[in-house]
Amino acid sequence: MTHPEHWLSVRPEGLYCAPGDFFIDPLRPVERAVITHAHADHARPGHGAVLATAETLAIMNTRMGAVLQQTAQQAIAPGETLSVNGVKIWLQPAGHVLGSAQVAIEHDGGRAVVSGDYKRAPDPTCAAFVPIPCDVFVTEATFGLPVFTHPSAAGEAAKLLDSVKMFPERAHLVGCYALGKTQRLIAVLRGIGYDAPIYLHGALIPVCETYERLGVALGDLRPATGATPSALAGGIVLAPPSALADRWSRRLPDPLTCLASGWMRVRQRAKARGIELPLIISDHADWPELLQTLDDVGAPDIWVTHGAEEALVHAATARGFRARPLRLGYGDAGEEEAA
Repeated sequence: MTHPEHWLSVRPEGLYCAPGDFFIDPLRPVERAVITHAHADHARPGHGAVLATAETLAIMNTRMGAVLQQTAQQAIAPGETLSVNGVKIWLQPAGHVLGSAQVAIEHDGGRAVVSGDYKRAPDPTCAAFVPIPCDVFVTEATFGLPVFTHPSAAGEAAKLLDSVKMFPERAHLVGCYALGKTQRLIAVLRGIGYDAPIYLHGALIPVCETYERLGVALGDLRPATGATPSALAGGIVLAPPSALADRWSRRLPDPLTCLASGWMRVRQRAKARGIELPLIISDHADWPELLQTLDDVGAPDIWVTHGAEEALVHAATARGFRARPLRLGYGDAGEEEAA
């Protein structure tokens, strides 16, 4: 067996598989890229060819438009195998957002799995994470500190509905990232019985339409722009976090500001942003889920990237794994908004 450390390495462009001559979630334009999911820090334009799930490609096309038309696109279904220069590749769900996948790579008897971003909590909008036994597991660590333990998304959504009942004259303005967080929050609200219209900032509409086209039902969604103040009073309005303090929000009737993010576990962050109702809803694994995943996967070698790398490396080493950090540069831009 040739250990993956001999054929999987970090280059300036990103994580590179030498015998297959491809990168996973490269940071710069490359000839061949395997993309784990469509968030902008992992799915960048300019590659010669891209391999990803059909859902990820659909969302990338929605978000990038004409920029992606110059790229050769190949869809691969979860569990389907592909051979590239003698390297076996397949994808399995990561549970992060619709279409998100882990990349499993086998070469000369060794197997590495690159998780991309993932979570273990249930999500009605995407397939659940599937542990893959391997020799090297490349894991994220966005919430890689013991303080981060996420409550149930349904419980947080119930807090939002309780507030709506308590303040029926106010519009509840919820900041949530356009891809993944918005659709999950909508689906969770529907799951706990909220069937009223949900109003959307224009920036959230295209990805929601793509989700519905891909079979994820989201119910009655309406543009917030143009809606009357009486319709918005007592209603739920979703917007990008950057719009919470924007002039756009001033049209809403006495908005009660909320933010859906795992970072809302830290009260100082919520206070600093003027968030009245923090909602701890994350599309990333929390600390217990990160540790559970290491045990479930059982890889002797753990490579940790983007997040609190040192803390998870220390915890993994204490549990008997060989662990080291990989500093690849994911999650640096818009980290709080997306998480």
